[in-house]
Amino acid sequence: MQTTHSKLPLLPSKATASTQAKSVEMQVTRFSAAGQQQMADRLAIEEPLEIRVEFFDGDAEKTKSVSITMRTPGHDEELAAGFLFTEGILRSPADVIQIVGCGPNSGAGHSQNTVKIRLAPHATVHWPKLERHFYSTSSCGVCGKASLDALEVPGLRPIARDGFQIDPSEISFLQAKVRAHQSVFDQTGGLHGAALFTARGELLEVREDVGRHNAVDKLLGAQFLAGKTPLSNHLLFLSGRASFELVQKALVAGVPMIVAVGAPSSLAVELAKRFNITLIGFVRDGRFNVYHGDWRLISTSNVAPQMTQNDFSQ
Repeated sequence: MQTTHSKLPLLPSKATASTQAKSVEMQVTRFSAAGQQQMADRLAIEEPLEIRVEFFDGDAEKTKSVSITMRTPGHDEELAAGFLFTEGILRSPADVIQIVGCGPNSGAGHSQNTVKIRLAPHATVHWPKLERHFYSTSSCGVCGKASLDALEVPGLRPIARDGFQIDPSEISFLQAKVRAHQSVFDQTGGLHGAALFTARGELLEVREDVGRHNAVDKLLGAQFLAGKTPLSNHLLFLSGRASFELVQKALVAGVPMIVAVGAPSSLAVELAKRFNITLIGFVRDGRFNVYHGDWRLISTSNVAPQMTQNDFSQ
């Protein structure tokens, strides 16, 4: 697992990513009204990934461990790059000289569970200012951060109100398009999905992971390494709820709209309002709630006629 800046593209090959083990078979006992039976089940693999950064401090080259996250193996280079990008450490693909997996293959995924990103000499990292040395679990991307003041990535700016728009009739079809590409979810029922769409409702990329924030980091990391950020003409789709850290990651990547199957948190809505992000939740059965930014929905002609104000408040 190796990626270098001198070899284009920066991303790992699709063959490598697709052949990475993401689920494992296990024998279970199923109880039902008909009795009990032994059967095989598949579980999503969850293993730790340590992200290390190799950087220049003057003429000296140093290595620092910046995070351990519980993830589903696969697209680990994208995950590491996406994490550092959305944390404000990486600003350009040119900051990266090399991304390489370290250590032996281990665990159920038979994967290297350490990724080292080597930064270019010009890349400046303000470690004390970031105060973001933390252990993150698969359920929470902000656990253990030094203080609430450190939650928001420095230098964020509001997204322009003009530009991206989408017909609301497209919103209800996004989930079905993503589900058609969630092969590991079909096997396990235990993975989160994140996807990128165009304003025409065209699906561009899907990533899966046991961690919501990991799936987003993989997705945004792929776009970052390919030099496609900011993503001002795209929307981010989330298979679960929209939390503060996921809205912030979208903001760093310049995404103007987030569509989530689940509910947003109050802090996620506050962040969306502050930075002009359209935030949509509870997408189901032809209905959805717009929590902010309805000016990016260009038509209401195809919204279900039974939709009322009460529907949007539930």
